Amino acid sequence: MKIASAYALNDSQRAVVAGAAPNAAIEDRACRTPAEVDEVASGCDILLSFRIPDDLPSRAPNCRWVQLLSAGADHILDGARQPPTNVAITTASGIHATPIAEYTLASMLAYAHRLHVTMRAQTKREWIRGGFMTTVDELRGKTLGVIGYGSIGRETARLAQAFGMKVLALKRNPNDRRDPGWNPPGLGDPNGEIPKRFLGPEECAELMVESDYITVTLPLTPHTRGFVGKRELDAAKPGCYIVNIGRGSVIDERALIEALKSAKLGGAGLDVFETEPLPSESPLWNMENVILTPHMSGANRGYMDKACELFAENLRRFTANEPLLNLVDRTLGY
Repeated sequence: MKIASAYALNDSQRAVVAGAAPNAAIEDRACRTPAEVDEVASGCDILLSFRIPDDLPSRAPNCRWVQLLSAGADHILDGARQPPTNVAITTASGIHATPIAEYTLASMLAYAHRLHVTMRAQTKREWIRGGFMTTVDELRGKTLGVIGYGSIGRETARLAQAFGMKVLALKRNPNDRRDPGWNPPGLGDPNGEIPKRFLGPEECAELMVESDYITVTLPLTPHTRGFVGKRELDAAKPGCYIVNIGRGSVIDERALIEALKSAKLGGAGLDVFETEPLPSESPLWNMENVILTPHMSGANRGYMDKACELFAENLRRFTANEPLLNLVDRTLGY
């Protein structure tokens, strides 16, 4: 069995993978272009990668499983690029939970304590003292609405609860509260016990009405594109702060900009956008109430260590013919 990795593994990562499949041949290299991914994937039985070759069936006819290094699968489920149905696809959902949940709380704290104001003043050597007594908030006692209660949303909820926040959660099936994905001990909310209330997709506007802070952690699928639109933004509690770490197209960006301009929203922390890189002419760049980052909320030094832990557990399951973790449902898109 040949395992191909489009990421160069260090010795400890390779040992973790090899420990789950001692007889497998592992070929890994740092792939920086699609052509390099195509080359390393040739003849593999299992592929570990952010992306897959467009011609996977002919390039690797015996490939039966692709372990993505991303939490989302929208980039490989697009039309002709979609792999054959006999190839299982699993995501890296769960490995991003800690860094992105911390990023989300950091964005909320920065906004609540006006750090975005003081940091901009610092670059201009301005000493600003006025106004903070009437603009700084505490997170304690506020309500956080989580739109998309997967691994990231659940870890965000756990941290928010520690800050004394009330949590509301929206998910596709609000009656199914368990998290079936990869979930390291001590993280998240595996049994769905933290939220004070669960809501369904049709109740998004209701969640917006009640939330002081909102985090959007939805994957991009045909069902979630434009999920947070003008109707939902118009329903938002005046002055609320919204964080989007899911995908840019989950929120109607034009409606979001208008809500920010009109001060219907107090502010936004945005890590993802409809077009990336964000065009230089976008008004989001110059908005004082926007904290903007270049799609990096999941980045951290331990990324591949966690990815290999998940991959090794799935590799063990694959060789034992057990159900894989984070298996993509192609009808749902995640």
